[in-house]
Amino acid sequence: MGILEKISEIEKEIARTQKNKATEYHLGLLKAKLAKYRAQLLEPSKSPAAKGEGFDVMKSGDARVALIGFPSVGKSTFLSLMTSTASEAASYEFTTLTCIPGVIEYKGANIQLLDLPGIIEGAAQGKGRGRQVIAVARTADVVIMMLDATKGEVQRALLEKELESVGIRLNKSKPNIYFKPKKGGGISFNSTVTLTQCSEKLVQLILHEYSCHQGAQPVWCVGIWALTVSTSEIFNAEVLFREDCSPDEFIDVIVGNRVYMPCLYVYNKIDQISMEEVDRLARRPHSVVISCGMKLNLDYLLEKLWEYLALTCIYTKKRGQRPDFTDAIILRKGASVEHVCHRIHRSLASQFKYALVWGTSTKYSPQRVGLTHMMEHEDVIQIVKK
Repeated sequence: MGILEKISEIEKEIARTQKNKATEYHLGLLKAKLAKYRAQLLEPSKSPAAKGEGFDVMKSGDARVALIGFPSVGKSTFLSLMTSTASEAASYEFTTLTCIPGVIEYKGANIQLLDLPGIIEGAAQGKGRGRQVIAVARTADVVIMMLDATKGEVQRALLEKELESVGIRLNKSKPNIYFKPKKGGGISFNSTVTLTQCSEKLVQLILHEYSCHQGAQPVWCVGIWALTVSTSEIFNAEVLFREDCSPDEFIDVIVGNRVYMPCLYVYNKIDQISMEEVDRLARRPHSVVISCGMKLNLDYLLEKLWEYLALTCIYTKKRGQRPDFTDAIILRKGASVEHVCHRIHRSLASQFKYALVWGTSTKYSPQRVGLTHMMEHEDVIQIVKK
């Protein structure tokens, strides 16, 4: 039996198993096996014949956004409207056969927008070049899931399932679990909160079932994982739950290659549905309704995209001159004066004496600050060197 057949059998077994207290250990084991087989499926083949053409697009601009969706939902039309790039759009499916990049210029930032080919059900197993599409999506800062408003919730559920199966977690934060395999001493289990979804017995069963890469002693601590060579079952490890997590989240911590990213669900073609349905879709979490054909609500979508990217514009000012509002420095939210120095020149932080800042991050303007001062959107900074 191949890996795909094993995955299918386990998924069927999970679907027909009733969820209750008596079956939680059985379900935990099935989910651990499922994660193991999916990891094997996504490993690149060593045979040269299995290599295919990928979507090698150089990362550019201040942020990267991936457009994901089924064929003929309006991704190429959206790219053509938002950027100066012309992506072929037609009434038939699979018009776009490769990754087409474009640039959105918004609030002084250059946002790279990738129009990816439409994916189909089974993309995680490689159908319809699904693996290449999903591999590019993993490198993005935000995913825009383009959906056809006339199809209801079917497309959203299918796409979420495909992305979940390859380790992309949408609009979720990393589980606050400390996990470190050891050479001996058994399994040390602790928690700082009351656990309602996981128990020590279930954690031990999952660890015994799942294979861990050993040799260089991997370490995971909320986002850090060192990959290694040989594999064996985990009988010695230190586990600390800092929040009430599910078995699925614990398996994600063991695997260590999950990607957590924000996602905007964009419902296109709202001009073809009723106002009541538009209102219902618009009220769903992380959702925006648009019409590319009639150019409706595109400005609001850009505002939401900027919010999800969490970018800030910082303007610079030379002594005795007016601020330069034509060329902004684009940084992530939570950036400090030190980050601004490194963006201007790598040696500027070592020559830093103090900075004068105008804007919402200060109590008064200008305020004299140090390297640790946190900058906010549209602040103006003047750096004084030693």
